[in-house]
This record gives sequence, C-alpha cells and structure tokens, in this order.
Amino acid sequence: MRLLLSNDDGCHAPGLNALRQAMSQICDDIVTVAPDRNRSGASNSLTLERPLRIRQAEPNLYCVDGTPTDCVHLATTGLLDVEADMVVSGINAGANLGDDVLYSGTVAAATEGRSLGLPAIAISLVGEACQHYDTAARVAVQVVRLLLANPLPPDTILNVNVPDRAFDELAGYKSARLGNRHRAEPLVEQLDPRGRPLYWIGAAGSEADAGPGTDFHAVAHGWVSVTPIQTDLTRHASIDPLAEWLDNL
Repeated sequence: MRLLLSNDDGCHAPGLNALRQAMSQICDDIVTVAPDRNRSGASNSLTLERPLRIRQAEPNLYCVDGTPTDCVHLATTGLLDVEADMVVSGINAGANLGDDVLYSGTVAAATEGRSLGLPAIAISLVGEACQHYDTAARVAVQVVRLLLANPLPPDTILNVNVPDRAFDELAGYKSARLGNRHRAEPLVEQLDPRGRPLYWIGAAGSEADAGPGTDFHAVAHGWVSVTPIQTDLTRHASIDPLAEWLDNL
C-alpha cells in the first residue's frame, strides 16, 4: 500500500510531521505532497493560470507552490511513478467543523483524492493553541486501519475532528453530521503606513446549529467527530419541487 499525505498548513507543519511519523507504523510506502506555505482557506481551488513549481525537500516529501488541491491532483495524475492507494490530509491546526468544510484546504485535499478515485480522510485537531498532535496522529492511524479492513462506499470522504487533549482523555468516536455557524464576523479595516485602507476577512461565526448529533457537539464533549461527506452537492429532495416551480416559466 502507498499512502499519499497532504495538508493546507504547509509541507513542514507540525501536524503533517506528526502524521508522517504515525503513518510509518502501518505503512512503509508513504509520499507527502503538500503546499510550500500555509494555504488555509484555499478550498478546492486549482491553479490554472500559471505553471506550478515543485521542490523535493527530502526523500518522499514534495513542496508545491500551489494549493492543497493542486498537490493531490499532481500526485495522482503523473507526478509520482506509482499512484497512491489512499489520501490522508492533515493534521490541520484547528477545527474543520460544520461550514468550515466549504473553505478548508485540508478537506479539499481529501476531496480531490476522492474525486480521483482514492479513499480519503481529512483530519483536524480542534483547539485554540493546538498541542496534542500525537493524539490526532493516533486517531488517524486507527481510522486508516479501520478503513483498510472495512472499506466504505466509494463516494465517501471522512472528515475527522479530534479534541486537543491527551489520547486517554478522549471519550471515544462518534459519527456526526455537519453543524452550522452563525454569519461570519465583520471585516476588519486598517490603514497601511501610507494611509491606504487594508481589509482582513473577519473571524468565522460562532456555533449556531451545534446540538446533539452535530460535529460541534461531539467535539465539545470530548468525542472524536467522524462525518461522512460527499462531492455531490445536489439537493435531491428538491429536484421534483424545482421542476414544478420551473413549469411557471
């Protein structure tokens, strides 16, 4: 088996280093293709208007001047001499809960792997100042082992969020749906030294739909949240009502 690792925090991020070390316990053939810098929030973007440069930092570690999606796309369409059998993305420094999956480069790397036919997992460590990457790494190993022994449907991507605490303090694993956040905080306006305006994207909104059954609730109560997500964004229940609505045109 060959594992492909990626992330959105950069090819030398502590979470990715912890993931590489942990995965070496169960796999001898691991290759890492990750952005050469922090690309958090890159979502599923591909770089199409310029060529990409790749630097091999060390054996089986490639740093790409592109997005997480670029990294997995390159790795599965010709960059590597042998294609991977599974994609594991992370360990992200911070939550990817609820609406976060729409923006997350960590989830996007896993999504790209799944869209190209590979089982895929995104794993994130949930905390203000993440410390227990070893916990998330142990969780990743257990989830990968389970996925190898009991494969899921081919359209399934696992979004895993791990509380930032010691492994022995975890409550266990819980299957959960995505919650929702409130509207994002207002933008932050500043001035540069020449008096010209600068704008920062505001912080993510606080938890809104975060009750029992959601990923927010699970993590808040010490559980590892595991959410199955898919690339098909169609609201299937609305197809027929929409057809009736369109009849009015």
